[in-house]
Amino acid sequence: MLNQYMDQIETLGLNLFFALIFFFIGMAIHDVLKQGKVPKFGRYIVWLVLFLGCAGFVAKGIIQMTWEGSGVG
Repeated sequence: MLNQYMDQIETLGLNLFFALIFFFIGMAIHDVLKQGKVPKFGRYIVWLVLFLGCAGFVAKGIIQMTWEGSGVG
């Protein structure tokens, strides 16, 4: 039974791994910004870039799921 769901388990594990990596990157950036006493505008720019990176990753996953579901990919 486990062999039937191996692809789904691998996909879920990989997505959770990437989410964990994004979390750790966010925590590291937060620490650097805090210790470097970066102005508020600079912090907003850094978080915007980080958010756009995460949003791109999520959009890629949604597009990939949609295409695979419809038989394109």
